[in-house]
Amino acid sequence: MDRSNREVSVDVFPYIRVYKDGTFERLAGTQVVPAGLDPQTGVLSKDIVIIPESKVSARLYRPNNITEVDQKLPLVVYFHGGAFCISSVSDPVYHNSINMIVAEANIMAVSVDYRRAPEHPLPAAYEDAWLALRWVASQVQDPQEAWLKDHVDFERVFLAGDSAGANISHHMALRLKESNPTPKLKIVGIAMINPYFWGQYPIGSEAEDPVRKAMVDKWWMYVCPSEKGNDDPLINPFAEGDWSTTLAGLGCEKVLVILSEKDILRDRGRLYYDNLVKSIWKGKAEIMETEAEDHVFHIFNPNCEKAKALIKRLASFINQS
Repeated sequence: MDRSNREVSVDVFPYIRVYKDGTFERLAGTQVVPAGLDPQTGVLSKDIVIIPESKVSARLYRPNNITEVDQKLPLVVYFHGGAFCISSVSDPVYHNSINMIVAEANIMAVSVDYRRAPEHPLPAAYEDAWLALRWVASQVQDPQEAWLKDHVDFERVFLAGDSAGANISHHMALRLKESNPTPKLKIVGIAMINPYFWGQYPIGSEAEDPVRKAMVDKWWMYVCPSEKGNDDPLINPFAEGDWSTTLAGLGCEKVLVILSEKDILRDRGRLYYDNLVKSIWKGKAEIMETEAEDHVFHIFNPNCEKAKALIKRLASFINQS
């Protein structure tokens, strides 16, 4: 459809343009690539519908060189980024990234395809992520998916994600502690790459970059039209209540926070790590920061040495005893 002469209502740069007639156009994250064997990494993937009633789907990944039926590997449940409004598990940059993680760490992965705004404003993405975790839990005692039945060690399950997906991982770990499905799902750790947290009032370098701050402000208000704005607990876990007690509810043993020096979200990620260390949570927190790089650089430049180092650190976090 030709939108060149139509009047714009809201420009959610660089993701979505909304027109006054109510239609919208995604400006990024719209490309798709099919599942299958990736010749560069030797990783095999396939798409499945995991919750037919709500149409929640996922892309499953496994090393193609598994020869023994009973070879058990760690499982990573991955939530992709995209500010809750763009991208998908079939986005080439995410598909490529998960292939690289699976190959480097020698793991199984379930990449969750959650619903996006504006068709499905938040908390739809969180609800889909929760349904996906309940599905993974259901495979523990009654495995229906052959890849998981044959090759997953359910004592070594991790949550991971970048940007919005890292945010989802945090909230899923909190929810698991509070209302773990039956059978219980044990989450060893969560890996948060450039986590998407925010707040109404600037901290750190945010005050020095009003242009980018205004841009990030608009993202959240678009996907989550809440009266609490950018201090909604979904985006700002430290806006209200006893955050130390809240963080103590993380249902995992360890957390890895990965930051990028030039990322506008960097100081929020650092605050999350610092508060986690100071909280009454009993787990182990780790942090990594990549110098001179911006938000999710490893997704867009996966073959650079710094991206490879990030993937190796993530693999080490998953595989360390």
